[in-house]
Amino acid sequence: MHVMQLPREVLLGEDLASHVTEVAHRVGLRGIGLILYGRKTREIAGAEVEENLEKEYQMEHIVVKEASMAEVERCKEKARKVGARWMIAVGGGSIIDVAKLASYSLDIPFISFPTTASHDGIASANASIKGIGLKTSVQASPPIAVIADVKVIETAPYRFLAAGVGDMISNFTAVKDWQLAHRIRGEYYSEYAASLSMMSAKMVMRNADIIRLGNEEAVRKVVKGLISSGVAMSIAGSSRPASGAEHLFSHALDMLAKKPALHGEQTGVGTIIMAYLHGLKWGRIKETLKRVNAPTDAYELGIEPEVIVKALTVAHRIRPERYTILGTEGLTWEAAEKAAKITGVI
Repeated sequence: MHVMQLPREVLLGEDLASHVTEVAHRVGLRGIGLILYGRKTREIAGAEVEENLEKEYQMEHIVVKEASMAEVERCKEKARKVGARWMIAVGGGSIIDVAKLASYSLDIPFISFPTTASHDGIASANASIKGIGLKTSVQASPPIAVIADVKVIETAPYRFLAAGVGDMISNFTAVKDWQLAHRIRGEYYSEYAASLSMMSAKMVMRNADIIRLGNEEAVRKVVKGLISSGVAMSIAGSSRPASGAEHLFSHALDMLAKKPALHGEQTGVGTIIMAYLHGLKWGRIKETLKRVNAPTDAYELGIEPEVIVKALTVAHRIRPERYTILGTEGLTWEAAEKAAKITGVI
């Protein structure tokens, strides 16, 4: 049996904090709600969302510090203590991921209210959490609703929007890895989910010159693409349509680098290298990232070249059950260094 879990409602527009209560009613939320936000995102939109919800719901709140298992447990404890029957996350990927896993563990729904458009976690069922060993991404449930206010997202530094492009463009190599696993390992493959994922990647490639402006239209295009990627993963029942070797590379950098870059920035650079390994036109991917002012090499990531090469050699260990172009043995140091040098990453 193949189960597809999708958001029941997606709102994309302006001044949406005043519409959150309506959405909560439409998706059937009842009882006490727990709102999660960070110190900054409370000021950006969290306080307004909370104030609006308090007109008709009893609300409790908690400030999330990072995407870690300790924070997930703290949110679960808070939810149990106050008797919360649903959650809403107002913030970036870290806050949404904490709400996603905490609500999944408690078997209660949650609403996603993103304040940045830096990766496809705003609408997917997957959560990236620290403190769970090598496997940094875990399966949960997608949000029951996504409320994306373009005016709020537009206020975030442009770097986050460019990172969102990096996360979407990685769909090119993620789908290739999925097809490879299907042919070699007989892994389940959904042509529809793969096509939807590829559509997002092609969209950002076609609209790079619009996205680089960082205006409202740019935000709309990136958010729509990220939501489509999230839906593709829900249809597939896994993160396969949008997560391959380039994501393993990013997770390896998270563990090895003194100061990792944004997730989408790292996956974008990883996509250049994995596209080369797949024999794809990696130059086009690199050019698209340049056009949106996203990092394309180690220097722009702020990561040492040696760490890039090391990450390429250990990335296959992050999720050994996930077959990718890296194979089961991974890359040798020489092969990794060659790939990184040919593509200009180092």
